[in-house]
Amino acid sequence: MSLSYIPTVDLNDYLNGDDARKQAFVKSLGDSFSDIGFAIVANHGVPQELIGHAYDSFMAFFALPDDVKVKYEIPGLAGQRGYTSKGKEHAKNRNVGDLKEFFHIGQIVEDGDPIRAQYPDNVYVAEVPGVEQYGAALYRSLETSGKALLRAIAEYLELPVGYFDDKVHNGNSILRPIHYFPIENPDEVPEGAVRAAEHEDINLITLLIGASAEGLQVQSKEHQWIAANPEPNQIVINVGDMLQRLTNNHLKSTTHRVVNPPRERMHEPRFSMPFFLHPRSDMSLACLPGCIDEAHPKAYPDMTAGEYLDERLREIGLKK
Repeated sequence: MSLSYIPTVDLNDYLNGDDARKQAFVKSLGDSFSDIGFAIVANHGVPQELIGHAYDSFMAFFALPDDVKVKYEIPGLAGQRGYTSKGKEHAKNRNVGDLKEFFHIGQIVEDGDPIRAQYPDNVYVAEVPGVEQYGAALYRSLETSGKALLRAIAEYLELPVGYFDDKVHNGNSILRPIHYFPIENPDEVPEGAVRAAEHEDINLITLLIGASAEGLQVQSKEHQWIAANPEPNQIVINVGDMLQRLTNNHLKSTTHRVVNPPRERMHEPRFSMPFFLHPRSDMSLACLPGCIDEAHPKAYPDMTAGEYLDERLREIGLKK
């Protein structure tokens, strides 16, 4: 089977359904991740009111003058907290920066876990208090939904249902509100520059709140580009490279991109808010024994999540 569309699943079936609905959800999500690496989730549990407040706050931040925003770009953090200015990040194996700027909120450790010492402080914006208030709340809500999705994936892989629980507790996850800034003169765009060039995500899974405009495309097995356009009350989720490594390519970290709008609409901005669900840095990404057999020999050397993250941050230009 090869999908030419992105399936939709209902998280409420898994959280509150009977056994038949739960198992149907597990199979649908796992099959979609195995085939195209993406799914659309309805009833994801993140309140729409919270999403609205968070969007308003980050749009207000990105509307600030560049000389104000740059105060929140902290040297030495490899972009892992606070602001990253326009064009700084590029896709792996590309040298042209993407047409975007973004802000990062990281893990908020509240239970005395010693892992707190590994994480830099979050950076909050004096001019826009909602960045802290609503950004932190959105982080927590997306993390809760992500953990539920990982429990379903554990079942699909025939692992204990709680396999990922301790591995993602206080994990190194990132909320990244993105502003694909307007271009008033398309002739000034560097050759080959796009909003987000073809790439795969680094983490376990990504949860993407519906963007303010179209543009996200996913590459099928036949190398066709499929538009990912969820309904306003749905989110897009996808497999990251860490989960692909862990499952020895059984679950697919699929290439995707955000294309530029038509020339006459380049002056229109686009906003999105992906949540990159990462494990703790000491999690082993060694291929699961159950995903290795004669037809599928081990494809990757052993590595921890932290080691892999460092490698990838250098490849995309955020870490030297």
